[in-house]
Amino acid sequence: MKFICLTLLLVSGITDSRSEQYEVVGPADPVLAVAGEDVILPCSVKPNISVVDMRVEWFRLDLEDSVHLYEDHEDRNTDQIQSYRGRTKLYYQELQRGNASLKLSTVRVSDEGRYKCFIQTKSWSDDATVDVRVEAVGSPPVITVDGFDRSGGLHLQCESEGWNPEPDLEWLDSEGVSLSSGTTETHRNTDRFGVKNTVIVYHSGKIHCRVKVKHHMLETLIDTSNNRFISWRTSVIMSSVFLALSVIAGLLIAAFAHKYREQTQLRNEKSRIQDERDQLLRSLKTIITQALTHLRRYREHDQLLQSLKTIITQALTHLRRHRVNVILDADSAHPRLVVSHDGKQVRDGNRELKLVDEETNKFDEYLGVLGKDGFSSGSFYFEVQVKDQTKWDVGVARESVNRTGWMISLSPDDGYWTVGLRYGKYWTRNSPYVSLSLTVKPQRVGVFVVYEKGLIYFYDVESMTHIYSFTGQSFTGKLYPFVCLGIHSNKNSTPLIICD
Repeated sequence: MKFICLTLLLVSGITDSRSEQYEVVGPADPVLAVAGEDVILPCSVKPNISVVDMRVEWFRLDLEDSVHLYEDHEDRNTDQIQSYRGRTKLYYQELQRGNASLKLSTVRVSDEGRYKCFIQTKSWSDDATVDVRVEAVGSPPVITVDGFDRSGGLHLQCESEGWNPEPDLEWLDSEGVSLSSGTTETHRNTDRFGVKNTVIVYHSGKIHCRVKVKHHMLETLIDTSNNRFISWRTSVIMSSVFLALSVIAGLLIAAFAHKYREQTQLRNEKSRIQDERDQLLRSLKTIITQALTHLRRYREHDQLLQSLKTIITQALTHLRRHRVNVILDADSAHPRLVVSHDGKQVRDGNRELKLVDEETNKFDEYLGVLGKDGFSSGSFYFEVQVKDQTKWDVGVARESVNRTGWMISLSPDDGYWTVGLRYGKYWTRNSPYVSLSLTVKPQRVGVFVVYEKGLIYFYDVESMTHIYSFTGQSFTGKLYPFVCLGIHSNKNSTPLIICD
């Protein structure tokens, strides 16, 4: 009898030990983070058992101290690395589902490295490694002009700072074809890179300087056909004319000096001088004719710019014929948001409210709100005032979009088509993110949708300029107007306003 009891105890112990065994799983590929934004470091256990009663620790493989420690049902970060203080978070509700993913806020370039997620019970432990790569988007490229050389080539220099990893710099013409340029100079300032490159162009038109890393890109263009470059090029032409005249004068002086030195060769010398003078005068006439032709082309370009401005004005007038009356739906708004009674304005009310189970149609991470009415055919247009607001997104969203959780992004992949402002820079989330180089800060953004053709256009209404376009999209179901004031909170109390 004692032998049977002992056997049962051993079998029970082995069974309990096996029941606690699990596997810690991390991502197979490196996790890409953007400097200044938040990132999730995935980590979970298989099978999906609760890790609430376990020890969960995150740390860097190249550092000794802890990045984040959870033990005995609470965070214990007294020994946390100083640079991570206040920037790490575990989601306690997700721990019950076996999800120990770590949220790292306001990512820095120094956060790049290999992290380990370690999960331990009294009788078992396992870990997974997460490789984090950080991309830092630098300053918009700055193009400076170093003047013309004697052959008429225009020297342009492009420079940009604050990138990680080391970016690529390339020059493109108006057709998007790469231009041959010198070697790019690269220098490193603390943990970020700067680049500089020079190109020589021999034709008028739009020249683009593009700086990019794997998932981000900034671009600046310069139009070498405007009046400023016309005056510079004219100076080069006039310098050539002056040089030609100087050559003529020198030849004439030499001829007359030779006349007095050698009287015997007077007639032959006169004939030679006359021929050379005629030839030089013909060359001078050709140069002046070409210069006048260039000036006429520049005058025609100015007339074209005036016509283009008129066309854009007429286009906006046409778009407003498709204007719809947008009323914001307070039932879809994040609990922090305050929507005006007429549904035309929304702001962050700084209210710490929680969602209840019945409020599944509200946003719970993004400070977003949808319009009450959706559209599934035809064209529609609306305008949103974003003046003085420092964080915003404007666009349209599918009726079926996911509004809860922290894994969604405002991109077409998740059913959102938007442009927005974050950290002083303008972006559109078009997989990957695209940085928008705008010369004027938009005060009022116009959104025009052509449903059947899959087109969405964004305009700066006041400066009458085009911001960005989504083309070749495929829409299903209704599209709803969408505005957003960022993630979690917005300390700027300025409202977004639907313009009548």
